[in-house]
Amino acid sequence: MIYALIAITALIASFLTFFSGFGLGTILLPVFAIYYPLPVAIALTASVHFLNIIFKLGLVFKNINWNVVKSFGIASVIAAFAGAFLLNFLSTSNGVVSSYLLYGHKFNITWSGLIIGLLIIIFALVELSKQLSEISFNKKYLIPGGLLSGFFGGLTGHQGALRSAFLLRLNLQKPAFIATGVMVACMVDVVRISLYGNMSVLKENETNFYLLALAVLSAWTGAFLGNKLFKKTSMRFFKWFVGTFMLFMGILIALGIVN
Repeated sequence: MIYALIAITALIASFLTFFSGFGLGTILLPVFAIYYPLPVAIALTASVHFLNIIFKLGLVFKNINWNVVKSFGIASVIAAFAGAFLLNFLSTSNGVVSSYLLYGHKFNITWSGLIIGLLIIIFALVELSKQLSEISFNKKYLIPGGLLSGFFGGLTGHQGALRSAFLLRLNLQKPAFIATGVMVACMVDVVRISLYGNMSVLKENETNFYLLALAVLSAWTGAFLGNKLFKKTSMRFFKWFVGTFMLFMGILIALGIVN
């Protein structure tokens, strides 16, 4: 059951990333968390995410906006160190604000999930508003945006939605938006994976490498299919999809339904 669930989740989530610019880590993490402690689930998700990013990078490399990578990407990497170190420090703490039962299942609202979820909801509402969506960010906001998304990327892996929210406001062309986001995500993943490996909780749990390989192969398949299809979509649909997906995931993250 776990193999089928991980494979299907990784394929669908990876497919969606070519439209939203994020989603694989956000969707795959709670599935891994069913079977592993949360710090282990975050590290396993990061491994799948990183290998999938490398594959995607080969598909979209020529469309990267390097000026954005220099400012937004470097800021994200610096902040990712801080976030990953904090996760290492808090790996034995759950940071729960409140808990509730829904249809017999217990869900925890955490400080990190609440903050990230609310930020994503705000960005999503801006994107779905016709008036606000026409506003573009000045380049001076790239560094604060990179710091914010990089920090949460290192802490919980939820970097994609915040990164997409900032990059989308730059009015980049669709291929550049996807390719630049992929490059920044790759940089952040290198940082957080290198630091996650030192967490004591990882050394205490045995990793199922067959399951990890299946997740990676499924994610690659989803990325390949997504790359073929997203080229045929209009920019209007593309932005609507990103905004709607961000709103949906932001609500789930804030409520603790998606960890």
